[in-house]
Amino acid sequence: MKLIIKKIINKLIKKKISFSVAESCTGGLISHYITSVSGSSKIFDMGLITYSNKSKIKILKVHNEIINKYGAVSEQCCKSMVKNLSKISKSKISLSITGIAGPSGGTKKKPVGLVYIGIIKDKKIIINKHLFKYTNRKAVQKSATFQAFRLISSFIK
Repeated sequence: MKLIIKKIINKLIKKKISFSVAESCTGGLISHYITSVSGSSKIFDMGLITYSNKSKIKILKVHNEIINKYGAVSEQCCKSMVKNLSKISKSKISLSITGIAGPSGGTKKKPVGLVYIGIIKDKKIIINKHLFKYTNRKAVQKSATFQAFRLISSFIK
């Protein structure tokens, strides 16, 4: 995975595409992988870990109504996170991720492994829903991170 990430970061650097991320369930893992690549400071604007609902509301300006109605792990919350991150950071590409890494916290409607990944570039927003079949927290976080980088890669071709 590290080689793939290095290629993606180097492509962002070559194309001079700035990038920011708002992470919840991955807890900074995406930012960690980005900053592990030499030269990433040329394109990486910010990595926010908005783990709690309070931080999503206060920092990313996600409306309380969205969290109350749909939950923090929802397409609506993920979309609000990425749209507002884009406004805050002014990056060419912004990404948000929210989910349930487990091993607890899941329900029948929202099981462990449910993750939403949102990306915005040039006002084009895509929200992808993933259901990873793991109950291991680390496995969910790594799989979600890998899918996030796949999504980034598809936006920089």
